[in-house]
Amino acid sequence: MAALRNRQFASLAEANAAIREMLETLNGKVTRHLGASRRELFEALDRPVLRPLPIARYEYAEWLERKVGIDYHVEIEKHYYSVPHRLLKKKLWARLTARTVEIFHEGERVASHRRTSGNRKHTTVSDHMPDAHQRYEGWTPARIKRKAARIGPNTATLVDLILTTKPHPEQGFRACLGIVTLASSEGYEAVEAACLRALEIGAASYSSVKSILQNKLHRKRPDTRPEGPAITHPNIRGADYFH
Repeated sequence: MAALRNRQFASLAEANAAIREMLETLNGKVTRHLGASRRELFEALDRPVLRPLPIARYEYAEWLERKVGIDYHVEIEKHYYSVPHRLLKKKLWARLTARTVEIFHEGERVASHRRTSGNRKHTTVSDHMPDAHQRYEGWTPARIKRKAARIGPNTATLVDLILTTKPHPEQGFRACLGIVTLASSEGYEAVEAACLRALEIGAASYSSVKSILQNKLHRKRPDTRPEGPAITHPNIRGADYFH
C-alpha cells in the first residue's frame, strides 16, 4: 500500500487492479528470513495438500427439534410440513436454511420441503400420507365432529368448516382438536360463544378461537348498529344528499 500512496484512482476497480499487480510482486519477492518467496513456499507446501472446494457453497442453517403431530406434520415457524406417516409422534430434527426445510430421523433425511412463510398452512407430500388415507391414533373426522357436537352447535359448525376447507382432512385435525380441548379449561359455554364469534367474523382457526377467549371477546356482541353519523346536526347532509 505504501508504494501506491501517491497514486489517485478514479474507481474501486482501478485501485484493485493496481493492488493485484503489487501483490504479484510481493509474493514473488524472496524474503531474507525464509530464503524463498511466498509463491515458492505456496507451491511447495500448500498446493500439494489443498482439497477441492465443495460442490455447493456454504449455506447457513439452523437446527430445531420437533415432535410429529397426529396429522403427520411438524410445525416450523407457524407452518406445517409433512413427514412419512410411520413417524407419527416421533421426535425429529429439522434443518432450516433460507430456502429449504430438511427433516431428519435418527440421522437419516426423511423429508425435504421448500421453506414457506408462517401462514399456518400445510405443505404436504402425497407419498407421506397413509395408504387409502387411513386414520391414525383412532382419530377420524367423524370422531372429532362428535366431540365438537357435545360442546355445542357452533363448535360443531366451526370444526366441520375447518375439516371441509382443507385439501386433506388431517390438515385440520390439529386445529379442531385444539378447539375441542379448550372446553376442558374454558368450559363448554365459553367455547361455544367463542366459536360463534369466530364464525361471525370469518376466522375459522384454533388461534382465532383461543385469541377470542383470551381477550374475553366472546362475552361481547359485535356492533350491529347501522352505519351513519354519530350525531344529528343540520350541517350534516347525510348519504341521501349525494343521490
